[in-house]
Amino acid sequence: MQAVKGQSMEKWMCWSSLGIASVFLHLFLLDIIFDLANIPFQPFAGMDYTVDVLGSLGSALLVYLSWNALRDLR
Repeated sequence: MQAVKGQSMEKWMCWSSLGIASVFLHLFLLDIIFDLANIPFQPFAGMDYTVDVLGSLGSALLVYLSWNALRDLR
């Protein structure tokens, strides 16, 4: 069996990073929404939003970069 390499491997890497980053983006946004609604989503509820905002920005940036790289591979 021949190893997967080349453009198909690059597409799968883009799709997987896009999927993982979008899952994390949704989790960070859910945490922000639940904190605003006073619903505990984590054991340390009531903490500041620094990690949530920076995680959301990082995940959104990775989603954009993955989508942009995937468009270049087509």
